[in-house]
Amino acid sequence: MDKHFDPNAIEIKWYQTWENQGYFKPSYDTSADPYSIMIPPPNVTGSLHMGHAFQDTIMDTLIRFNRMRGKNTLWQPGTDHAGIATQMVVERQLAAQGLSRHDVGREKFIEKVWEWKEESGGTITKQLRRMGASPDWSRERFTMDDGLSDAVKEVFVRLYEEELIYRGKRLVNWDPVLHTAVSDLEVISEEEQGNLWHFNYPLADGSGHLTVATTRPETMLGDQAVAVHPDDERYQHLIGKTISLPLVGREIPIIGDDYVDMTFGTGCVKITPAHDFNDYEMGKRHDLLMLNIFTVDAAINDEAPEKYQGMDRYEARKAIVADLDALGLLDSIKPHTLMVPRGDRSHAVIEPFLTDQWYVAVEALAKPAIDAVKNGDIEFVPKNWENTYFEWMNNIQDWCISRQIWWGHRIPAWYDADGNVYVGRTENEVREKHRISASVELTQDNDVLDTWFSSALWTFSTLGWPEKTPELATFHPTSVLVTGFDIIFFWVARMIMMTLKFTGEVPFKQVYVHGLVRDGEGQKMSKSKGNVLDPIDLIDGIQLEDLVAKRTYGMMQPEKAAKIEKSTRKQFADGIPAFGTDAIRFTFASLASTGRDIRFDLQRAEGYRNFCNKLWNATRYVLMNTEGFDTGVDEQQPVEYSLADRWIVARLQQVISEVQKHLDNYRFDLAANAMYEFTWNEYCDWYLELAKPILNKDSSDAAKRGTRKTLVRVLETLLRLMHPVMPFITEEAWQAVAPLAGKNGNTIMLQPYPEANESLLDSEALAELEWVKAFIIGVRKIRSEMDIAPSKTLPVLLADLNAQDCTWLENNRLFLQTLAKLESIEVLTDESSAPESAVALVGEMKVLIPMGGLIDKEAEMARLGKEIDKLKGEINRLSGKLNNDSFVAKAPEAVVAKEREKLAENQTALNNLEAQYDKISKL
Repeated sequence: MDKHFDPNAIEIKWYQTWENQGYFKPSYDTSADPYSIMIPPPNVTGSLHMGHAFQDTIMDTLIRFNRMRGKNTLWQPGTDHAGIATQMVVERQLAAQGLSRHDVGREKFIEKVWEWKEESGGTITKQLRRMGASPDWSRERFTMDDGLSDAVKEVFVRLYEEELIYRGKRLVNWDPVLHTAVSDLEVISEEEQGNLWHFNYPLADGSGHLTVATTRPETMLGDQAVAVHPDDERYQHLIGKTISLPLVGREIPIIGDDYVDMTFGTGCVKITPAHDFNDYEMGKRHDLLMLNIFTVDAAINDEAPEKYQGMDRYEARKAIVADLDALGLLDSIKPHTLMVPRGDRSHAVIEPFLTDQWYVAVEALAKPAIDAVKNGDIEFVPKNWENTYFEWMNNIQDWCISRQIWWGHRIPAWYDADGNVYVGRTENEVREKHRISASVELTQDNDVLDTWFSSALWTFSTLGWPEKTPELATFHPTSVLVTGFDIIFFWVARMIMMTLKFTGEVPFKQVYVHGLVRDGEGQKMSKSKGNVLDPIDLIDGIQLEDLVAKRTYGMMQPEKAAKIEKSTRKQFADGIPAFGTDAIRFTFASLASTGRDIRFDLQRAEGYRNFCNKLWNATRYVLMNTEGFDTGVDEQQPVEYSLADRWIVARLQQVISEVQKHLDNYRFDLAANAMYEFTWNEYCDWYLELAKPILNKDSSDAAKRGTRKTLVRVLETLLRLMHPVMPFITEEAWQAVAPLAGKNGNTIMLQPYPEANESLLDSEALAELEWVKAFIIGVRKIRSEMDIAPSKTLPVLLADLNAQDCTWLENNRLFLQTLAKLESIEVLTDESSAPESAVALVGEMKVLIPMGGLIDKEAEMARLGKEIDKLKGEINRLSGKLNNDSFVAKAPEAVVAKEREKLAENQTALNNLEAQYDKISKL
């Protein structure tokens, strides 16, 4: 192995090896339990962001973990055609040439989208490879592949035939820039400052007027009624009369409806059924005309008075307010804060718009989907997300599935000249089924399906449905869905409904819901804030100027760009160093606490890069001390294990159990912490040091063989334990260590994941080695606080030993003298004869280091004073607890006994330290 750890030198090499050798594919072992995950298909327009990198690290960890456990494992990759987003990209490209999609026509436009997809659409899959993701790339799918498109048609036709898909004229969210309907979930409503206009609508009989308030004066051209509450005594007598609608001259009725809030404004509400969702429902109740006054561009159409026709809605607003004012009908204008709906893609203000659209009647689909979670067939992790799911599912509305764009799955419906609609998988099928001759012209519906319609079929369409494929039989239902909370409604709920309907199975058994990746200050990452981090930049590193160029985009306003540049230069003065993939993956895992947003801190990543270096250097040290030596591969040779050997093996069993439990429970943070603590603190900092006296002193061959065997076998096991999270460094190190540990195989990926062996849980070794550590730590602490050079050997006196202390002392003099750098260890029979000394406690045994010529009296008194204060604080806490009658009465007897034992131990320690303090003070 190279002297220094260089991620670049190993990552691409190993990834190409894994992929070329087909290691990512399922084993197809029919005797093995299947385990499968479907990747949430990223948009083909996208590039890898921190959310993807986090989510894919989690999925890859689960896949590698279960693959090593011998399961028949499939991670299904693929991408989504992302209808609106992708069409926008290509339309912008055309716009740069002075063209629109209408100029090139539908067929040529679709060709251009496919060309762009082939050229640029694979970016994210290349980046996934850089992250070490191990899906079966040979099965990569795209939502508009032929097979998946066939599944979409099949589902549409079957739902239509069951009357669960229908076409109807209803109010939808209309994007006037994209010229398409969008779902409620694609609308972002945020507070904005506007106005509340009060207008006087004259009564048709000339007897007065009603004052109505509105935030959208332009819609008054489509008003069909004025509504009041039927119990409102101010207006009860007017119900049934009519208003003369200003500027239009149309007479509209005054109606009574319980929906009206008598306390808001004047208690009179203008009703525009074709341009407000609440008004639409009221219009249906009162059989009002649905009059649409807007074009697809949100301009005034020819249903309105000629003066306003062709005006943009906001231009018309100004004109209407001015004209009403001129007529003396403007009562007042008041500032008003309101929620403004905007499209999440175009950011245009959404217009409620009356159009013909296709819908899924979801009520019949929703009930089984609710039951599947209620009865435990699907489990949310964390469980509290079930409440979010139920809240939406219990109030679900019919799903508008048609979009007025060109890129996507075209709706499989055809129309004849009379407007009759025929639904089928193909035009030929339609003609055969309905006996329509070739002489009758049929025109296919121009609309395409909502992107979420095809992705709702993802878990089974990717496995070959509607064909009964072996993959579908083996890997469905899938094991777990790993996803963010933000698409529980968009995707998770719809997958559950569709999959239950068409396969009779749940799509997945568990849903692991993770949080958002935020920056170090807890802010959401966004281009507008200039705090976006590219995971590939973290892996490879990036120079400051390149980072500034990425963050200050050409289309950004100069003032905004300057602000972001200043912040970037301040935060990343030296650019971003290369951390390597393993360090970034380990950082994500360490932050993956269930359900919480995570703050990605570069200092944390730096710490885990150091961890990679630590593991690399430890491996090199082990190799230098074992290569060319007998490492116990020959089982016939005698082997003698030291206390340290037995201890590290016992601790390894505990850590294996701990890590497996945490991974099974999706506590990646706790698993990562357990691996980190064991590797750095116990294996590297303690065991490697404890091994040196055995290997470097006059130990027997059997003892050296036992330590070398333990060195390599614990390390080899540890590499397998960490491989799912840190695949590259563990593969490179394993290739060198495995032969010394008697392991064969081409890759660590296909080695068995470690299983704890309870017979190796040596409780005596664990207790004894902890005693050794406490002894050494006590001496080191005194060295540090007394500023005694680490190289200076020290004499140690021991007092108050019990029989166990005496036994452990004789067993471990070599470890103690070597690691604590002691020149001698002497047991005192009479403590009063000891010179003035610094004291450390190991249980009740005192470790004394004579102060003559070594110790600064004032410093030692200060140290003891701190220890005494700390003990007094703990004694006060424990005393308060035990003096609390409620605690003593309610706590289990064993807990109370343990607390009393702690109090006694702390009191003994305090007495000893106070005596020592008194002794030093008299020097």
